[in-house]
Amino acid sequence: MAALNGTSTADEVIETFSSSVNGRVFVITGAGQPSIGSQMALALAKASPAHILIASRTASKVEPVLAAIKELDDTIKTTFVQFDLTDHESVRAAAKAILDAAPRIDVLINSAGVMAVKEYTTDKQGIELQLSANHVGHFLLTNLLVPALAAAEGARVVNLTSSGYLISPFRFDDYNFSEGAAYNSWESYGQAKTANILFAHGLSKRLGHRGITGAAAHPGYNGDTKLGAHLTWDDYAAIGPLVKKNSGIDFAFEEPRFKTLGQIAATPLAAALDPGLEGALPAYIQNCEVVEVLGHAREEEAVEKLWALSEKLVGQKFAY
Repeated sequence: MAALNGTSTADEVIETFSSSVNGRVFVITGAGQPSIGSQMALALAKASPAHILIASRTASKVEPVLAAIKELDDTIKTTFVQFDLTDHESVRAAAKAILDAAPRIDVLINSAGVMAVKEYTTDKQGIELQLSANHVGHFLLTNLLVPALAAAEGARVVNLTSSGYLISPFRFDDYNFSEGAAYNSWESYGQAKTANILFAHGLSKRLGHRGITGAAAHPGYNGDTKLGAHLTWDDYAAIGPLVKKNSGIDFAFEEPRFKTLGQIAATPLAAALDPGLEGALPAYIQNCEVVEVLGHAREEEAVEKLWALSEKLVGQKFAY
């Protein structure tokens, strides 16, 4: 990759890879303000993309982002599609609306998500909420958007993940935590983040021949996005023992421990735009660099089992 690192900003990434933005079509989920997604959208708007489409739950949080994009460059086409990732009917309707608005998608960034939901919660389909919002909804959306991704030359799908994948492998024998009886908010988060990485591998394996590749990007941590606003420092202290128990390693937050709003979008944008990554994908990107993940997040058996389970959960098979 280019000379980018953990302190690089989104604007620096855009400046480095501006040719990967110009004239292209981007779809970002969960880009309400303030969020990593909104920071990515605003950074992209500085390099003349043809179209930025934001799919998110709350219109009032997205409208300021679209207005800011227009202030930066009023020639950029912008579209908002409202949907709920945890409602599969809503995801299917959103996919249709996105395909109508963008018959070609160059980059899809699956940015929406939740973290460490304290109380066991299920979605409309009965799936544990963190798995639903962070993986299953995106699995369905991405596969439904394949016609538009395949229409591009070298489309890329970026799943936002986290070093939190170290907290837990995917619990294939009990992904729904015994209907709540075995629920742990961090293990649920770790399972979902592992799924994001495995899904990138599954996508690349099935769709690489159609020019579609997947990447998983760990953006780092920033408190301004409110993703962890419900958590205390004591809550974060529980991560280390869980990583040791489930992954067998000592956990340490990577540096920089905290990133600015300008920095938090850099790594996923590098994952989306860097042409030098082609030979490395699927890959896990951290601090704008490829980092090898533990076996539970890349092993072939886990990749295949997750794909099959995800098809079961959305009620549709996707064969390519």
